[in-house]
Amino acid sequence: MYCGGLNYSQLFETELGLERLEDFERDRQRGTVVTETDLGERIQQLDNQPPAHIVGPAIQKSKEDVAALFARKYGSDPNNTDEVYLANQMRNHTRPLIEKAAVGMTGANFAIADTGAIVTVTNEGNADLSGNVPKVRICSFGIEKVLPSNKELALFIRLLSRSATGQPISQYTSHFRGPRQDGEMHVVIVDNGRSERLGMEQFWQSLKCIRCGACMNTCPVYRRSGGLSYGSTYMGPIGIIMMPTFDIHRYSELPFASTLNGSCSNVCPVKINIHEQIYAWRGVMDQKNQINLTKKAALKVAGNVLSHPALYQIATTVTDEALKILPHFAIYNDLNAWGKHREVPEAPKETFHQWYREHRLKGIQGDERSTGHSGTH
Repeated sequence: MYCGGLNYSQLFETELGLERLEDFERDRQRGTVVTETDLGERIQQLDNQPPAHIVGPAIQKSKEDVAALFARKYGSDPNNTDEVYLANQMRNHTRPLIEKAAVGMTGANFAIADTGAIVTVTNEGNADLSGNVPKVRICSFGIEKVLPSNKELALFIRLLSRSATGQPISQYTSHFRGPRQDGEMHVVIVDNGRSERLGMEQFWQSLKCIRCGACMNTCPVYRRSGGLSYGSTYMGPIGIIMMPTFDIHRYSELPFASTLNGSCSNVCPVKINIHEQIYAWRGVMDQKNQINLTKKAALKVAGNVLSHPALYQIATTVTDEALKILPHFAIYNDLNAWGKHREVPEAPKETFHQWYREHRLKGIQGDERSTGHSGTH
């Protein structure tokens, strides 16, 4: 028996625990196949990885990565990295699954209270396929997605498109007010802790998020570490302030994955004070004893070092020299949590202060002497 299911809103289903890879394998053994219809999410699904970005789920992969993946899964040319060729490979292998799917699952970018419409925004039309081709459609979304009327929707559509991809409007903005002819449509409106978050004076504003991904695009931590490093459904700055509301213990480390530079708040189209909430969550983690003793001790040492410039310069110089000569086992051990999953960066040839003294400070002092000498004549 083949029972095919299409999925358009992977992040939301992942939040509800419906997207675990082990569940996919169990369902496959039972004869049920769930297929992602978004190009990026399908790429991640084929590679057994969760999405790495809210808007571009496979943003961390290069064309070469995708070509190699399709070669393994579809038998395509691993050396052909042309975007059109790769898109056609995906289309040719996904369309047959769409045509015989029994159920389509979609989320909603917005839901309109006065018309009852479910609004989806895509550039590929995959939400339309998932919502119209299968006989049964299941639409699930959080309570924060509800807007009063189309008047408010017009504003939010512009905000979403421009902040997410820089477009005036996306290719497809679709309104669904009922099932297809002879079909079924089931709407599931989810709370999952949102009402409780609404009562949090410091953190309720995260419910305003429209999932545009702008905060990720500007975040220096996300841009260097990628979305998968967060280990959470929602990643980046917005994920840092959302995920602890679902499970404070599991995501107690996230508020420390930030430099608090504030650029996320500056670009947020709905004006969420993201960096302030990140800082506030650090306080909550401390109050609720979610910071382990090792991390507390490390933060205390770091605070002392960073508050004394001379001590900081000595520490950086000593650390850089030690990294150059220490054997591998002395660096990669249980005391080095960073080294468990990644290589420690090579020590620079010189610190910033050394470079500044060599290239800038001497020049400034030379200019001052020159100016003082010419002023005596």
